Amino acid sequence: MKNRKFYENYFASYPDLVSLDQFRKMLGGLGEVQARKLMQQNHVKHFFIRGTYLIPKANVIDYVLGTHYAKYRLKLKAQIP
Repeated sequence: MKNRKFYENYFASYPDLVSLDQFRKMLGGLGEVQARKLMQQNHVKHFFIRGTYLIPKANVIDYVLGTHYAKYRLKLKAQIP
């Protein structure tokens, strides 16, 4: 099982605050509609400022390590390790 340190290294090239497009890439090419649903359903803690989603990288790692993603990733075509 992957741990926080693994994902901190895996996502090291991303800034500490990522955009929706960067978030989608971090999750292996997740579709825009799916990514927006995750934000709107508050599965990933984020900021919504002037029509733009901003997600702290630490929150992306929290999501990937959480139970929702563990179940959700089985349905996804795009996956991260």
